[in-house]
Amino acid sequence: MDKLICGIQQIGIGVSDVYKTWEWYKNFIGTDIRIFEDKTVAELMLPYTGGQPRERHAVLTVNLQGGGGLEIWQYRNRTPLAPSFDVQIGDLGIFSIKFKCRDINVAYNSFVSKGVEPLNKPQPNPAGINHFFVKDPFNNIIEIFESKSWFKDEGKPTGGVAGAVIGVSNIENSLKVYKTLLGYDKILSDQTGKFNDLIGIPGGTGTFRRMVLTHSQPRKGAFSALFGETQIELIQSIDRTPNKIFKDRLWGDLGFIHLCFDIKHMSSLEKECKELGFPFTVNSNVKHNEKGSFDMGEAAGHFTYIEDPDGTLIEFVETHRIPLLKAFGINLNLSKRDPEKSLPRLVINMMGLKKVRRF
Repeated sequence: MDKLICGIQQIGIGVSDVYKTWEWYKNFIGTDIRIFEDKTVAELMLPYTGGQPRERHAVLTVNLQGGGGLEIWQYRNRTPLAPSFDVQIGDLGIFSIKFKCRDINVAYNSFVSKGVEPLNKPQPNPAGINHFFVKDPFNNIIEIFESKSWFKDEGKPTGGVAGAVIGVSNIENSLKVYKTLLGYDKILSDQTGKFNDLIGIPGGTGTFRRMVLTHSQPRKGAFSALFGETQIELIQSIDRTPNKIFKDRLWGDLGFIHLCFDIKHMSSLEKECKELGFPFTVNSNVKHNEKGSFDMGEAAGHFTYIEDPDGTLIEFVETHRIPLLKAFGINLNLSKRDPEKSLPRLVINMMGLKKVRRF
């Protein structure tokens, strides 16, 4: 069977304090559902953790209005490093997470009313989509943009993860991953020049080629209704040589560490990745059972990684089990159902019972 990309499951963010970071994103982005929380050893990421297993504390949290989640990731036996330079838009890697909103002005005013001044005013991007940028207290830049793709309405001004802004050295080369492999086959805009909507962003006065991509076909899969439509913006710096955001640092250090997709049919995906020249660099089935199932505390799945042409890490997770009602021992086994069929809305809404009100 052909590989199935179900949507962006989460974007990882390396932090120095899980709960402090989570509290900010819970208050400002609405990521208040705990999917799993785990304190264990990252033993399979050796190519990206200095060749050593690393103790870590990780939380996966979502906003049930719609979108993917945040995997908030902290070293437990190592002080995470910040970049040795000031990261600018166009540098190689995940520069910003895209979070969606229904009304750009409502979202903008929600930040201002809570004492956070965005980096710029709401305005259209080259695709005509209203957006603005914000810096969190941990020196990470996030983008808020208007979207019509929602799972439910809880009255929050923003939704969950709905894409990423990724710096690349050559857009045409990068399309082998983002268009061909990941299915972002619809170009919403492709422009080169200077852009008013980037003024106020670090490095935003430069000259860039910007390509905004989405997928022409709706995603399928168990949580596709929750994940919704997503966008990837590829940014290529024209007038300077970009730095690699994670140069001389480890996966899990401060910043956006990976872009993760929920998938089905891992063996088909592996074959396609190899054929395109992007073989798995990490594969959880190396040290686990025949399905590659890797326990993540209350959840389990098969995960793998590839690198895009500039070394940005892309994770794939084939989820086998997630907890719904831990107190009653209820887990959701996804390995025995139609992989293309979305879960009933009632089942997805049960995750609302895992809402965290305080730490």
